[in-house]
Amino acid sequence: MRNAVLQLPDQRTTSEERKVLRAAIRQLDRVEIYLAAVAYMQLDDRAAQRSIRQLRADVDGLKRHLAALRAGTGS
Repeated sequence: MRNAVLQLPDQRTTSEERKVLRAAIRQLDRVEIYLAAVAYMQLDDRAAQRSIRQLRADVDGLKRHLAALRAGTGS
């Protein structure tokens, strides 16, 4: 897996590409947990809450995009 991540994208096999995308999706799962933890700290700051909501939406969109790419590579 580590070797697949370290290779340039155009040098990866389809299998390696799926592994890299799966790893990226798992990392985004972790990001969601951290963002949820920060959101529940109730920072009493509108700008912070707005930024957290935006980040969560962006992470969700990126995760869906990567999942679609992974599905398109034959997985």
